[in-house]
Amino acid sequence: MDPITRKQTLRLLSNGMYVITARDGEQYGAATVTWLSQASFKPPLIMAAIRTNSNVFECLARSGIAAIHILGSDQQDLAQKFFSPTKFENGLLNGERFTEGTAGVPVLCNTHAHLQCRVQRILSDIGDHAVVVFEVVEAACNSLPRPLTIAESPWQYGG
Repeated sequence: MDPITRKQTLRLLSNGMYVITARDGEQYGAATVTWLSQASFKPPLIMAAIRTNSNVFECLARSGIAAIHILGSDQQDLAQKFFSPTKFENGLLNGERFTEGTAGVPVLCNTHAHLQCRVQRILSDIGDHAVVVFEVVEAACNSLPRPLTIAESPWQYGG
């Protein structure tokens, strides 16, 4: 297989942009992710691919909870903030306000919608990202924006 063709073809897959947050005690984790999809209606399941060397993965693997924030097409600046390592300073997560959700998971205040989830399964031995299966336990939708996609952004992730 030609690696350039493979990369170009894989980058044609449509991917949204989301921020996942988690907390384990006093340690916080947050990251922008693009490999995420609904996987089941009953129960409502989400699957996401997350780097195993990230602090968000460490937090959600230990605590068993996370929040998935859905970004609107107007929120590239918010996505950019969570490409950097997680910083919890002055009560802010990477400079963003948040509240405590179910079981203490950080819920960002400046997103259009979010899902609070419980980790159901983690497959971490078959690739360079773990596949995490989440069950949705809470949902909130403040507005119905056009979701931010990787294709509309200046970034590329995949291939």
